[in-house]
Amino acid sequence: MGQGDTGIRAAATGQPAASRSRRGAVVAALMLSMALAALDSTIVSTAVPQIVGDLGGFSVFSWLFSGYLLAVTVTLPVYGKLSDTFGRKPVLVAGAAVFLLGSLLCATAWNMAALIAFRIVQGLGGGALQGTVQTLAADLYPLKERPKIQAKLSTVWATSAIAGPSLGGVLAAYADWRWIFLINLPIGALALWLIVRHLHEPVRESSGRRPRIDWAGALAVFACGGVLLTALVQGGVAWDWLSAPSLALFGTGLALIGAVVVIERRAAEPIIPGWVWRRRTIAAVNLALGALGLLMVAPTVFLPTYAQAVLGLAPVAAGFVLSVWTLSWPVSAAFSQHVYGRIGFRNTAMLGIAAATLILLAFPFLPYPGEPWQPALLMLLLGGALGLFQLPLIIGVQSTVGWEERGTTTASVLFCRQTGQTIGATLFGAIANGVLAARLGGAGDLDAVTRALDSGAPGEHVRHAVADAVHAVYLGAAGAAALAFLVLLFVAPRRFPVIRNPGD
Repeated sequence: MGQGDTGIRAAATGQPAASRSRRGAVVAALMLSMALAALDSTIVSTAVPQIVGDLGGFSVFSWLFSGYLLAVTVTLPVYGKLSDTFGRKPVLVAGAAVFLLGSLLCATAWNMAALIAFRIVQGLGGGALQGTVQTLAADLYPLKERPKIQAKLSTVWATSAIAGPSLGGVLAAYADWRWIFLINLPIGALALWLIVRHLHEPVRESSGRRPRIDWAGALAVFACGGVLLTALVQGGVAWDWLSAPSLALFGTGLALIGAVVVIERRAAEPIIPGWVWRRRTIAAVNLALGALGLLMVAPTVFLPTYAQAVLGLAPVAAGFVLSVWTLSWPVSAAFSQHVYGRIGFRNTAMLGIAAATLILLAFPFLPYPGEPWQPALLMLLLGGALGLFQLPLIIGVQSTVGWEERGTTTASVLFCRQTGQTIGATLFGAIANGVLAARLGGAGDLDAVTRALDSGAPGEHVRHAVADAVHAVYLGAAGAAALAFLVLLFVAPRRFPVIRNPGD
């Protein structure tokens, strides 16, 4: 490491999870596994009209996405702990198998309720894919080489973000929407074969006692996360915020939080150990990446509507305005090693999020209606800033723990990022709808704008209202970015207490 993270304490934490001769095959498997999880979050969206036309259930189709997201989010901490207890390989193999089973079941769904249930099964496996792949990436590479694998994984996400909607649309239009799920089977089978054949984890010294699984804690975490995330996802959509269902869910969620705290304090091997929040480095990264999840909602959810309603672009062109940030994000992430090697993980992340704050603040100052290249340029710059922010934090926090704590640590930061996205969708949706209602005389919300776009060109008053609503959302996103900066400034240690592994 460079002088930014001096004060490094040396400790041997085990050999990489695969020999160098096999590492290439394992990396290919990780990229395929990541592609499964990444594609699944985008490929379904463009096929919704065909799915609803075939199965019905328009009133509940949003649960195709919400159910999957809930299952992925609430299982992340469980899989993280299991991978630290039993190893990465069995967790990844089991998760991939569950994901593929869910994909096969989705392709056989006979109605919308069945498809939603099978999407939740997919999500139960998707949580293992996301968390374990990121953990194995740190196991495979010594600290100085980890940006290589992270850049590859970032490229997979970027490619999937661009290709997923197009691939879903092609399959739905020229084949059948069921192929959206069937296409996962050969990709996943190849990934499974490579993992089983080429991933050989080192034999660790036994402590002489049988590992204890905190099943009560796992169930409590799953129930608590499911209830609270359901309240956030459905509140203001399926029911009013102050309605009986919303209050009942939040009340139940708060009671379950108390139950989780009690159970985890008593557990010998808790699913969410207290040290995740007692250690300043991990706590700061958790909070900072939670803020990242929050601010990412602004472009991913609201920019396409802005591009169509305000700029007058077709859906494909609107998607391109958003997708340009996936070009600069992996490039910036790969470059970040040269920055944090000199000034340290914390300072590099602060530099990236400070730039992101300024870029988000610039969005409301774009001319009306403006040209498509203007928000596209901001998105290109934002991707570069966030690549400089996220990767140093993930690599840095993984480098502060040994093998036996890395899965739990990685899962905790991914869980916080996912939770931030859920909260952001709820919060910014309320902000946007509030501004639209104020501008359109109480008769407008995002659904009304979407219907106006589907029926033809929206009126000038609607275009102005959408512009004001998205500007307000971007200001909120800038506030989230500023919050992440303050967390790193006041909570994170100046130098991450990095553990040196053999080969670093």
